[in-house]
This record gives sequence, C-alpha cells and structure tokens, in this order.
Amino acid sequence: MSTQRPKIVRCPTCKGDSLYATENPARPFCSQRCKNNDFGAWASEAFRVAAQQDRDNDESDAASGLAQGPNG
Repeated sequence: MSTQRPKIVRCPTCKGDSLYATENPARPFCSQRCKNNDFGAWASEAFRVAAQQDRDNDESDAASGLAQGPNG
C-alpha cells in the first residue's frame, strides 16, 4: 500500500497554496472566501470569456432580420 502525497495547487484567487483533495470542499480554491470572491467576480461580470464574432454571420443575420431578436 502506497501513501500518496497531498496535491498542492495554486489558488486561482489569492495565488496561495491550496490542497486539491476531497477534504477541501472549496477546491481548487484555498478557502470558501476565495471561492466566493471568484464567484462574485463572475456574477458581476468582472471576468468574461472572450468570443470572436464571425463577421459573415453578422451580415447574414442582419439581412434576414435575425439580428433584431425574436420580438423584432
């Protein structure tokens, strides 16, 4: 039987050490506070995922009326 060393990762919020194991319910964060801070940043749109717009689709949507949305 081998004993595994605990995996230590960097907390995405505070950059401190964090235990990456089932014993840490906030993983990969070091604490519930860091987890909540990260969630709050996403919820307030401080973090965003960049998206590339396809120019061809924008022009074809505008021509077909889809760019205005379902209520026109």
